[in-house]
Parts: sequence; C-alpha cells; structure tokens
Amino acid sequence: MTTSAPAPSDKKNDPPVISEDSLAKAESYIEAEEGAANKFRGALAVLVTLLAVGMSVFHLYTAYAIVPTQILRPLHVGMVLFLCFLMFPVSARYRHRIMVWDWVAALLSVAVVWYLIQGGDDFTDRNTLPESWDIFFGVCLIALIMEAMRRTNGWIMPVITLAFMAYAMLGPWLPAPWTHKGYELGRLVGVLYMTLEGIYGVAVDVSASLIILFTIFGAFLQYSGAGKFYIDFSFSAMGGKPTGAGRTVVLASFLLGGPSGSGVATTVTLGAVAYPMLAKVGYEKNAAGGLLSAGGLGAIISPPVLGAAAFLIAEFLKISYLDVLVMAIIPTGLFYLALFLMVEIDARKYGMKEGAIEPVDTLWNLTRRYWFHFLSLVSIVVFMMWGFSPVLSVFWATIVSLFTSFLRSDTSLLPYNLLGKGDGTPWLQRLWHSPLVKAMEAGSVGVLNVAATCAGAGIIVGVVTLTGLGLKFSTIVIDYAAGSLLLTAIFTALVVWIVGLAVPVTASYIICAVIAAPALTKLGVPDFAAHMFIFYYAVLSEVSPPTALSPFAAAAITGGDPYKTTLQCWKYTVPAFLLPFMFVLDPSGQGLLLMGSSKALATADSWAIAQVTFTAAVGIAAIAIGFQGWAWVKTTFIERWMFIVAGFALVYPALLADVLGFGLVVLALGSQWRRRKTFSV
Repeated sequence: MTTSAPAPSDKKNDPPVISEDSLAKAESYIEAEEGAANKFRGALAVLVTLLAVGMSVFHLYTAYAIVPTQILRPLHVGMVLFLCFLMFPVSARYRHRIMVWDWVAALLSVAVVWYLIQGGDDFTDRNTLPESWDIFFGVCLIALIMEAMRRTNGWIMPVITLAFMAYAMLGPWLPAPWTHKGYELGRLVGVLYMTLEGIYGVAVDVSASLIILFTIFGAFLQYSGAGKFYIDFSFSAMGGKPTGAGRTVVLASFLLGGPSGSGVATTVTLGAVAYPMLAKVGYEKNAAGGLLSAGGLGAIISPPVLGAAAFLIAEFLKISYLDVLVMAIIPTGLFYLALFLMVEIDARKYGMKEGAIEPVDTLWNLTRRYWFHFLSLVSIVVFMMWGFSPVLSVFWATIVSLFTSFLRSDTSLLPYNLLGKGDGTPWLQRLWHSPLVKAMEAGSVGVLNVAATCAGAGIIVGVVTLTGLGLKFSTIVIDYAAGSLLLTAIFTALVVWIVGLAVPVTASYIICAVIAAPALTKLGVPDFAAHMFIFYYAVLSEVSPPTALSPFAAAAITGGDPYKTTLQCWKYTVPAFLLPFMFVLDPSGQGLLLMGSSKALATADSWAIAQVTFTAAVGIAAIAIGFQGWAWVKTTFIERWMFIVAGFALVYPALLADVLGFGLVVLALGSQWRRRKTFSV
C-alpha cells in the first residue's frame, strides 16, 4: 500500500507536505519504467561515466559523419548491452556493485559485435546456411538481449520474445490457422543475427540514429535548467484563479513532456511541486493524482517528441518525422482541450478557492531571463522546416541548447571559470563535475531501457516477417469481425491495449504495427491512420492496470488509492482516446491527422478538415461534461447520459450520428441553462 502523505496541518489553508517516503515510492515507478540503475562511487563511477560519455560522443559524431549501417547498428547494440550489464544489477541484492557475471556478459556483448563486424560481407552472405560459430554467437546475442530487457524492463518482454521464437520453431505442430512450415535454430539465427531484418532492423536503426540523440537533447535541457523554468513559467502564467492550479498542471506537463518523452517522469517531477497547490484549492487526493498522471500521459503524445514510437512510425511508413509531428497537431490540441475543460469543470465541482498559486517571479521577468529555453524546445522543428534531416535537426538543436545555456551563469552547462584560476580547482576537475558531463552521461544511460527493448522487438519483427504471422493475424481478426471496419478497429484496439499492459509503449507499438496494422489496411484504412491508431492505444497502456505506472506514481505522491487514481485518470483521458476511431472509420476523419503529410495537406479540403475538427471538439466537450457530471451545475441522470451519448455519436463519423449528437448537446445544454439559476455550485 502506498505511504500516505502527511495530513494537512491545523491551519486550514496550509497545503499538505509530501513525505520523503512518498517521493521515494514515486521514484520507484520511474525505476520500473526506466530500470533500477546502479549508483557507483570511486573508480567504478569514473569508469561508467567515461563509458556513457563516450557512447554519447560517438552517437553525436555519427549524426554528422557517415558510418555504414552494418557497423553503426551492431556497435549501438554492443554499447547498449555493455552499459546495461554494468548499470543494471542481475537482482536487487547485488545493486550498486558489479559482479563477475556482469563483466562476463558485458565482454561477451563486445565479442558478439566484434565477430559480426570482422566477418564483413561473407558473414552476411551465409545467413541462410550459418556456420557453427555464427549460430553460437547469434544465440549468445539473443540471450544477452533477453537478459538486458529483463534487467531494464522486467520479465514480461523476454517471455513474450521467447514465445515468438517458439512460434517460429514449432510451426508444423501448431493448430490451424496458426500453423506454418517451421524454422530450425540455424535459420532463425541467420535472420535475426546475420541480416538487417531482425535484431538490427528498423527498431534498432531508429534507436541508434534518433532516439539516443533525443535523450541526449533532453538531458541537455534538463541540466541547463529548462525543466525548472517550464514549471515556474506555468505557475506564473496561470494566475490565481480557482482553475489556475489545474491549468498550471496541464501547461507544465506539456512543456515538461516535450523534452522528456516520459509520462512517469513528468508525473513525478510535476507532482512533487504541484500536488500541494492542487490540494490547497480543493482537489481530493485521487482527483489530483488523476490530473497529474493525465498530464504526464500528454508528454508521450505531444510534439515535438511524442516518445520513441513516433520515430518508429516515420521509419515504418518511410515518411518524414516532420509529417508525424504534423499528424499529431490536432489530436494533441484536442487532448489538451479535454484536460482544460475538465479543469474548468473541476473548479465548479469541487468549489475551488482562489489565490493558491504563488509564482516564483513575474511572467515578464522569467521570459526575459530564460527565453532561450523556448528556443531550444522549438529548434528541432525549425531545423526540419529548413530542410535538415531529423538526425541533423536533433544534432543542431542539441548544439543550440549547449550554446544558449551560456547566456546565463545559472544555466551554463560549463562553468564560466572553466579555464580561469577561480578557487584553485584544476580545470579538468571542473569539467568532470560540470553539468555538460552529467548531461552526456544521462543521455546514454537514459536510452538503455528503450534501446534494449528495440533490440528485443527486432527479434519479434524478424519472426513475424519470416513466418508471415502479420497476414495470418489480420485475416483472423477480420474474420472474427465479419469484415466490419468498426469491429476490426475495436478488436485491434483491444489487442494493442492488452499487449501494452505487458510491455512498454515502444515495444507494444512495434509488435502491434507488424501484427495488427495489416488488419486495418486490408479494409482500406491508409497506413498512416492505422499506425497512428495503434500508437495512441499503445500509449493508453501507460494508464491501464496492472502497469499503470503514471497513476500509481501520482497516487504515491498524493497518498491516494492507486486504482481510484487510475479511474480518475481515465476520466480525464477518455475523450482523447475515442479520437483514433475517427482516424480509421471514415475518410473524413483523416482530416484530424491533416491528411498524413504536409504534401497531402496542401491539396486537401480545408473546410472539411475544419468541420471534422469542430465536430470532434464538440464531441470531446460533451464527453468531458458527461464523465464529470457537471456543466454549469451538476447534471441530472438524464442530462449526463445525453452528453455521453452525444459525445460518442459525434466521434462516430456519420451524418445521422452527427445530427443526433448535436441535437442531444443542444437539448442537454438547454436543460442546464434553465436550471443554472436555481442551483448553487
């Protein structure tokens, strides 16, 4: 059971104090998502830091230099595995030290990569008939990846990966329609280890070229103080109105989530600061936790990052990453519209008080002093609009964040007196303890769990491609749905959701992109709409038990019940997760994705896009009111269900449904308007 935060003091207006135990519990959920890393001292700390910094330097170099794919991807996997076995213990009892078996696994990771690279073209050419040593090192690599995933993400992902490998080898003995000819270990290893279709496939390519660069970029923003600025800016911008506390959480989560791309980290970082404010204005524990975790969820679906899965979408679809950002604009806007509406309703529902926010400084002073943090945040998109590739855009955005940090001494990634005399400390020691070195280390350590997952997902993708499982699965889903697009979309959403309960967002997207997306595309849904549908439902797993890490972390901070907090989070997020059905059920709904690309948008019907966006916005507003049970005043039973039915009808893309939805909204609002003067909030 989560340790409760201490109760408020006798003074009525004093906010609750968050205990150290609560913060430690919340931090444990970050570790559950990112892995419980070792913390070393002395020579081991120096060694790990040097290795992590070296990994970051190498990948920054590859962003600008040309490194052959056949070398970059294996080297990336080798570095990731080496650091994983040093940074993450085999079990909790061995934490904060490196055991003999850790060194053995780390060195074996190097040997596996060395064997592949030195083999050259001859190694790749014999993938259909691998030699004994090929099979040995291939099996070693698969085992090492399994162990790395277990250490960073738990047992579930390795078990699922093993199940897929078993499916590949046991094909002839499986019941129809799952049966296939089967593949022996040598053939399987040949595909997974010796080609670019398995472990070193699309997922690892994205991890090696983009994801790690974004983690480095995010670390640069973090250590230059951008996170603190975004929180302070949000506090100052939202004012002291009753809705100010909720608005602050929504705005701050958006700004924080961009660089981090982590829902749990955003929830914990913001919750530690914002929960006392939420409690002070009148939020009860579970509602406050639900809002914090919903805001954290927005971190994963908000440009300019959208989490690691966004890079994979671009790679799978062979489109520009900028196009993925374009597709996310309207859904992100609608998501935050739902949150802002919920916040407005909360103020009435809970009878919230004013004057809860005490800004650190005025909005003008904060902006005048730290404006460059906004420049760093948008620079990626600016560089891509100038024609730079995503890789170079992130690289130059990182350089921009480095140089702009020097505009103020309190944000500088290097001390102003680095080469000066100062206090007599050698310049090398100053450099070693500088935020720049810490950021470079954090950039590499932060990618380990995602990169290990990408390598494991590569095994699954290789099996699916080799066995044709994606086509089999899509046929089965369509048959169960009797050819209905609506039922196929519902079944696909359930599959993605269930897979997401067991594995991280990145892995669930990769798995479902290859096994579930074909079912939608077979029924005429464009590739981009199908993949965005799967992406959004993979994200939903972040707030779904038993792996609802964001709500559970929020509950640890607020002292609320984890499952009640999860239900509150669902209340805040459910409107947004109905939107994906608009993407796939009717061509008009693709307007919410701005037709999938900037090129298609240029020739699209602007009026049709505006119409579907307005319809979706009204539908979301209706659902928000219905689930909150409050508009101007508390809804009656009939009014509440009128709003809910109207919201679902407006989300379903059909003329009759739209007429029904708008009609119910008008009737329910009319009823609310008549009663608003007879009831007090």
